[in-house]
Amino acid sequence: MAAPAMQQPSYLLANLKMDSTTKPFLQCCQELVKVIDDYPAKELHLIFPWLVESVFGSLDGVIVGWNLGFLQACSNRYNIVMDFLNPRYGPMMKLVYKLQAEEYKYEIPVSFLPGPVKVSIQEGVLPDCPLLNNKLHFPLSGLQTLSLALNPFEYYMFMFASSLITPKVTIVLMFSLDSAYFVLVDTYLKYFLPTEGSVPPSPFTYKRSSVSPPSPRAPSVPFAGYGIHSTSLLKRHISHQPSVTADPAAQEIWRSEALLQVFVEMWLHHYSLEIYQKLQSPQVKEPFTPTEEHVLVVRLLVKHLHAFSCSLKPEQVSSSAHSHTSPLEELKRVVVHRFVQQKLYVFLQHCFGHWPLDASFRVVLETWLSYIQPWRYTGEKTNPQTDQNKGVPEKWLNKCVCSENLLMYTKLFQGFLNRVVRTDLVNVKNALMVFRVAKVFAQPNLSEMIQKGEQLFLEPEHVLHHRQHRCFLSPGHGDSFLSARQPVVTDRVFRVKSHVYGLEGQDCQYKQMFGTELRGTLNAGQLSQLMATLGSGQDDGNSKQLPDCVQGENGLILTDLGRMQVINGLRRFEIEYQGDPELQPIRSYENAILVRLFFKISSLVNERFGGHMDALCSRPDFLGQLGRHYLASPEAAADGRRRSPETRLTAEGYRRPRLSLRMLASYRTLLMLLLLYLFGALFSFGPMSSTLLILTGGFLYGLLSRPVRR
Repeated sequence: MAAPAMQQPSYLLANLKMDSTTKPFLQCCQELVKVIDDYPAKELHLIFPWLVESVFGSLDGVIVGWNLGFLQACSNRYNIVMDFLNPRYGPMMKLVYKLQAEEYKYEIPVSFLPGPVKVSIQEGVLPDCPLLNNKLHFPLSGLQTLSLALNPFEYYMFMFASSLITPKVTIVLMFSLDSAYFVLVDTYLKYFLPTEGSVPPSPFTYKRSSVSPPSPRAPSVPFAGYGIHSTSLLKRHISHQPSVTADPAAQEIWRSEALLQVFVEMWLHHYSLEIYQKLQSPQVKEPFTPTEEHVLVVRLLVKHLHAFSCSLKPEQVSSSAHSHTSPLEELKRVVVHRFVQQKLYVFLQHCFGHWPLDASFRVVLETWLSYIQPWRYTGEKTNPQTDQNKGVPEKWLNKCVCSENLLMYTKLFQGFLNRVVRTDLVNVKNALMVFRVAKVFAQPNLSEMIQKGEQLFLEPEHVLHHRQHRCFLSPGHGDSFLSARQPVVTDRVFRVKSHVYGLEGQDCQYKQMFGTELRGTLNAGQLSQLMATLGSGQDDGNSKQLPDCVQGENGLILTDLGRMQVINGLRRFEIEYQGDPELQPIRSYENAILVRLFFKISSLVNERFGGHMDALCSRPDFLGQLGRHYLASPEAAADGRRRSPETRLTAEGYRRPRLSLRMLASYRTLLMLLLLYLFGALFSFGPMSSTLLILTGGFLYGLLSRPVRR
């Protein structure tokens, strides 16, 4: 590379683009390191968007980037990439801080934001998302071309988070847990949200004081949560101008809060709470569908936030010490409830209702189980053998973890039950998921904690009348948690009601997890019937037992119990041919030429004499009985037992009286006729005499074996 003074910024960018396509990857990274060290921020500013896009890919998926989600540790590039993007000493983060000191801004089109945020902004309403405060850029062309003006750190994290959910134009390999992207997410979380110590300071100092964490809300500006009437976008934008006197203590963790907001918004905020409350149906299709890789990263985020929150010092847990805590400790205290709970609940509800009924649901299930068991991530070393049946630790019994997350335990459990009754539990992987959930909810003390939370929610409404003037800050109404320190509400009844009504709406009909209504959905009558069916099926060899059905207008219809019997392999329909017997596939024991020949002959006879056959079989006398015996199909003459469902009209059409000669095309029948003719020849009977004797014998056999009416 030439000296910095010899090149113009545009020439530098052109050179880097050319080098990226012609030189080896290692050499390109080495030259980028030199450029970042030698060039001033004014020139680096022009290459930053290109470099970030080259690493993480473009927002439209056309540029794939370095494919971090599919870069394995065995690759030669792996260590180079991890060193380049390391948050502590990596050149990329050094570039970010270098540009951050100069307060450069980079635009992100609003069209690439999550659906609910994008729609809200385009409708002229600013959502309650701290990440958007003071960052909307208003073009002259109107709201449809809005963009966000992000600082270098926010832009870098936005592109990093977006690369997980951006559909790629090209087909790539499978994502794995040891990929560079997954490891980087874990590294960034541990660095900017540390469980021990504080966030390392930035290596660069800011030249201006306006680079600060999100500014506090103006007290007169109402919140604009989903379903709440909001002020216009322009008025709210003006009201959210940055404060001149920013909290100096907030400088310590502004990067932590920015990273958390970006991750939560980009990975979880794809389903609006308003749509969820109005359209709680599995048939509702929304434009975004999460992948297994996406959910795996969300679980990693949930696990780390639990570990981050559980690392709060014991003396800082109580709200009385609220004003004396450091910003990082205060973030630990509110991070899960304020930032994650609402969006994760709606995200999981959507997954529970729309995820395919297969074993891939395990990633969603484990994410849910990780969230409802925060005590697993305290960092305390335990003995797995002694801790297996220990249950919820004693120090968690007095906490509000169940009451403040009541719907996470109860509503999602009900959603899981709805999936179970429609899942193939014969599959070992599906059965294992049921076992996992049963094992978690069977932990000692957990059911008591959930019941206490439900009892708090079911407290009479009049108890809360004298508290209506108190404001409870719901998860959706969160700005920077340092911006407006609200008095903590200690009343657990008020908190659990606010949690439920905030997520489900004021008119929600809560179904108790341990109530009779929920028990009535897998009830005692069905259970006893299922057990009786299982016993009878085992006694009968499970060969002649049909699933539980009701006779409908067009045939048999499976009941809910019958569906469970089929899904779990307790009973089944006999798979047999239900069409026209004359049109069955030619068997291996039949002669194909004779089958086709006899079909043509019988079809001509049936077409010409069909009316006479119907009249003959409908007679109640002796001739009618003979006609029904020889002309009716074997299915009609059988005992009427039906082993699989078929429509009534189809069955009646196939069972009209007709002549069938197909049995004469069977090799077994042909061999028997040949033996009879040979036997007749031994007694000097000619072919005509043998034929007459065979027909006479067949007639007498049918006459004696016909059913007799009493």
